[in-house]
Amino acid sequence: MEQHQGKKGDRRIALVHDFLVSFGGAERVLAALHELYPEAPIYTLLADPAVTERVVPGATIRTSWLQKLPGFLRRRYRLLLPFFPVAVETFDLREYDVILSSSGAWSKGVVTRLHTWHIAYLHSPMRYAWDYHEAYLREARPSGLFRFLVRLFMSYLRVWDVQAADRPDILLSNSFFTAERVRKYYRRESEVIYPPALDLAERFPDISASDAGKREHFLMVARLTASKKADVVIDAANKLGVPLVVVGSGPEAKHLRKAAGKTVRFAGKADDAALAALYQKARALILPSEEDFGMVAVEALSFGVPVIAYDYGGIREIIEDKKTGLFVESQTPEVFAAALARFIASESSFDRTLVRRAAERFSKQAFQEKIKAVLALENNSAG
Repeated sequence: MEQHQGKKGDRRIALVHDFLVSFGGAERVLAALHELYPEAPIYTLLADPAVTERVVPGATIRTSWLQKLPGFLRRRYRLLLPFFPVAVETFDLREYDVILSSSGAWSKGVVTRLHTWHIAYLHSPMRYAWDYHEAYLREARPSGLFRFLVRLFMSYLRVWDVQAADRPDILLSNSFFTAERVRKYYRRESEVIYPPALDLAERFPDISASDAGKREHFLMVARLTASKKADVVIDAANKLGVPLVVVGSGPEAKHLRKAAGKTVRFAGKADDAALAALYQKARALILPSEEDFGMVAVEALSFGVPVIAYDYGGIREIIEDKKTGLFVESQTPEVFAAALARFIASESSFDRTLVRRAAERFSKQAFQEKIKAVLALENNSAG
């Protein structure tokens, strides 16, 4: 294990992550970084002890001043959006030689000393500030003066975001699609390192390798927000009357349950063992949203599950049409229902072994080796 803190001559490393309040793909990246550098403290804007124990057990967690706010505000942390740029800049990182940030929006904006090396792993440029700001405004439905103030704040946020993206010494992207967005919005190049997406299959190898038992249902795994388009999948399942299991929670859950037909089941926040079992019995994963990478798609492949996905974004780097999944050309229930029908008609043609093999390049080991290579480059430059 690489030494990083506590001995003379060692580099002092800190990890920075936006939030530790839920578990998703970004948290799998943080867990892999923590495994590489277990003594490095983790700085984050807000943390839920239950989440930190699941993602990075035993880690030293250092939160921002936002953690001192009342619980009802921390639980609705998106209301604190105007304070995030300020809060992330208040982290005192002067004692560290290397900062590794895992950033969906904020962590790349930390302020470091002149000779501190900052490597930022970007999950995405801030979507609601750039290419999807109009869609987010429609969802928020601001009106009158408030709408003007929201647009004013979004303009400020874009300025801050560009300045923040200029602070790291090295930018890493989770896909070539993300790298293109980084180039467009930040005018910077970034190295692509695919995230570790095989954690679940690696921890449940007997389940992931098994084809025993009948493939029973279609599966969707996502946070239940409007942008994830779960309503499209549920409507498609209703039209065909096929069994669908929806894993996840979020603000759209109540509305989606009302829209669901008799063949749709909600599994809520399934734990890892339950999720692995659901993958084992899944006929296909359905992914209707635009994804910068699409970690759940890789997760599905690792269990031999083909993916039916909207043909846009990082998913094009993961699945191969008609071999490891099917591409869908638009985000409408009718088109997804037609794609489901096509899949059912050709389901026997998908080779589950080939599907599993397609996920192998997204291993945690490959991710960690590339991160260590980047840090070795920094160390050689510093020397």
